[in-house]
This record gives sequence, C-alpha cells and structure tokens, in this order.
Amino acid sequence: MRRYVLAAALAAFGTAAALPADAQTRLRFAHVYEVNEPYHTEALWAAEEIAKRTNNRWRIEVFPASALGNEPAINEALTLGTLDMIYTGTAFAGSRHRPIAISNAPFIFRDFDHWLAYRNSELLKEMMAGYDRATGHKTLALTYYGARHVTANKAINRPEDMRGMKLRVPQAPLYLMFARAVGANATPIAFAEVYLALQNGTVDGQENPLPTIQAKKFYEVQSHINLTSHIVDNLLTIAGGQLWRRLSAPDKATFEQVWREAAARATYAIRTSEETLPAWFEQQGKAVVRPDLAAFRAAASPLHNDAAAGAGWTREHYDRFMALGARTN
Repeated sequence: MRRYVLAAALAAFGTAAALPADAQTRLRFAHVYEVNEPYHTEALWAAEEIAKRTNNRWRIEVFPASALGNEPAINEALTLGTLDMIYTGTAFAGSRHRPIAISNAPFIFRDFDHWLAYRNSELLKEMMAGYDRATGHKTLALTYYGARHVTANKAINRPEDMRGMKLRVPQAPLYLMFARAVGANATPIAFAEVYLALQNGTVDGQENPLPTIQAKKFYEVQSHINLTSHIVDNLLTIAGGQLWRRLSAPDKATFEQVWREAAARATYAIRTSEETLPAWFEQQGKAVVRPDLAAFRAAASPLHNDAAAGAGWTREHYDRFMALGARTN
C-alpha cells in the first residue's frame, strides 16, 4: 500500500513538474478588439507565423473582445505575468511612461505621411525604450489604429457644437485633452460598455476610428458620423517582461520581426478601409459630416504642451515630433 501511495505521489509530482515546461510554450495574448478587425486577424496570423518560425516552441492563443478584461485590466495582467502579450493604445502606455502618449495629442499629426515618419523615427525608438525601462516589458511594434471621429445624434461642424456634450472617451487621461479643447464633458467608459451607454443615453456620443465604429456597430445607435479626425491613434504590441526574459536571442528576433510584419499588414488594412467607409455609412442611411477641421485644430493646438491638459513630454520631444517628415523649401 505504501509503495502504491509513493508511486502515485511520484507520478503526480512528475506530471506537475512536466506542466511548467509545456506551459512555457503556450502564451496568452489579449486585446479589446472584435474578431473581424484587422488587429485581431493579424494577431492570429502572427501567432501562426511564430509557431512555424520557431518549430512550434511558442504557441500563442489570442483572446479578443475584452474576453480577459478591459484595457486597464490587461495592462495590469501583463505586469502581474498572468498575460504574456497585449495590444494597448499609446495613451494607455502613457500611464507608465508619459512621453510615449505624445502621439495622442489632438491634431498633432499633419497627415498619414507624418505618421509614417514617426513610426520609422529614432524618436519613437526612444519613446519605446523609455516605456520598456519604466515597465520591464518589451514593445515590439506600432500599429496604425486610425483617425478618430465623433459620432452623435447631431451634426458637428465646429468645436462649439460639442460644448457641454457628454462624450465617451477611453479610460486613459490623454483623451481628456480633446474634450477640454472643445468644451465637451468627458465620460470615461470601458470599451465593451460603449454601445449600451450610447443606446440608453448615458452619453451623447463617442469617438473612434471608422473601422471600429463599424465593427462595434456604434452607427446603429448614432445618426451622424462626424469626420473630425481629431486624434490619429496607435496600438503598441507589447511582450511582458517575464516572457521576454525567457526568450532566446534568436526567438526574440523572430518575435520582433513577425509582430512588425503583422503591424504593417494591419496598418494597410485599416488605411484601406478608412477610404471606403464614409460611403458605406451613407449607404446605411447615416449622415456623414465633414467639419471645419481648421477650427478644431486651432482649438486643440494651444494645449499640446499644457501639462494641466495632460501633456507629459518635453518641448524637445514636441519639436522633434513636429519636425518629422516636414517639407523644407
């Protein structure tokens, strides 16, 4: 009997001891976006590529649509080590390293060429390195999330049209800068709860890129798509520090290469859809409004370096950012 108990205990110990080695190859990647959005489909592509390129040493399971928590929650889980990888917006990353949120200042980008120049810049590399030092994590890639636009049940042509409006914003401080610039009442609400908040009138409107407005079906409960283009938003692909320290040098190189490729693929898909979606929304019976963007830019630009409005970068950061891709005569 004692032999049987001992044998069973050893077998159980052997099974338990084997589990961590197997678990090391299975990684959890979480994000808050829908399964039909390019961020998710390209994450699935990246997971398959990493399995292939590492001979199945690393298998990544992707959890979409806030399945493992909202954006603050998955950021916390990455720090705790209960998640291995996430997408997070640069504004959320700014809660750990404030300068990296500079790209979320309203109307800081001139156009998409300016965004490309930033993506390829030494400035972004410095911002990512600063975040990595502050958190112990590893930023792998920057993905274009899209130009954010305001939806509402009325036309918005100028900043004063938003005065007093209850505007849902993400749960990251820098999104308050735009609301402050136009006099709206910012209402932070988790992403998964936005549709219901619009439907029951908790808020008057929200702001997101066109592909997200389509994927999350916000247009079903809002009559006007106002093309404010006030923030050009970005996602960071981040590997948790615990994972990164476990990877060999060749596997680190593979992860970086694959996730940069996935980011480029998702960026292309989002840019392509942005060009066609205004017409699609009109086909759904929605009013697509093209506001006076010069008036919005004039309202927002004075806050770009205002610490009280959320600016967490230096003037040197700002000047370098604005010089990227600028044409010289």
